[in-house]
Amino acid sequence: MEEKILEAVKIVKYFHDPSTIKVLKEISISILKSEFISIIGKSGCGKSTLLYILSTMDTDYEGELIIDGVSMNGKKEFELAKVRNEKIGFVFQFHYLLNEFSVIKNVMIPGLKMGKYNEKELEQRAYEKLKILGIENEALKSPNQLSGGQKQRVAIARALINDPLIIMGDEPTGNLDKKNTEIVFDIFKELAEVYKQSLLIVTHDNEFALRTHRIIEMEDGNIIKM
Repeated sequence: MEEKILEAVKIVKYFHDPSTIKVLKEISISILKSEFISIIGKSGCGKSTLLYILSTMDTDYEGELIIDGVSMNGKKEFELAKVRNEKIGFVFQFHYLLNEFSVIKNVMIPGLKMGKYNEKELEQRAYEKLKILGIENEALKSPNQLSGGQKQRVAIARALINDPLIIMGDEPTGNLDKKNTEIVFDIFKELAEVYKQSLLIVTHDNEFALRTHRIIEMEDGNIIKM
C-alpha cells in the first residue's frame, strides 16, 4: 500500500471582501509518497488559494487537512509553524534569498530554525543538497552573484534542507526562461523518482504540467480533471 503524505477532505474556502464568495468548493485530494503532481487552471481558479491551505499557511477554511496521518484542524499557530518547518519545503516564484548571507548559509536557514542538527552537520547537509542541484561550486558566493536559474536552484536546496515530506511550489518556474525551466523540471523529476520526494507544484506552464506524474486541473474553485 502506497504511503499517503497529505490528504485534503472537502476543503471549502470563502473570501469575504467586499462580498462573500466561495472560492474553493469541497476540494478533496490525496498525495502519495514520491508523487510529482501539478495543479493547473486559469488565473483566479483557486489553485494558489488551495496551495496555501495545504501548506498550513492559511487556516481559515472548512473541511479537514491531514499531513503525515495527523489532522491539522485545531492546531495552534506555533504547532503549524513546526509542521511547516519540518514537513513542508516551499519554493516560490521569487527565490527570496538573503544577499547578506552566502549561498550555503541561505540553504541552512530553515535547518537552523529547526535546531535538529548542529551548525557543522547542517553545513555538510546544505552542501549535499547543493550538490544534488549541481551548484555546489557556488556555495560561498553571495546570491547576487548568481543567475536567476541558479538562485531558484538555491531556493530548492533550501526547501530540501530539513528533508520535508513534501515540496510545494507556487509558480516556481514563472520567472525562468525555457532553458532554466527545463533544468528545474529535471531536478523535480529526479527528486521524485530517485529521492522519493513528493512534490505539488502550481503552474501556468502546461508543457511542464504534462510531464508530471499527475495533473489536477481546477476551474472556478472546483477540480474538473484529475
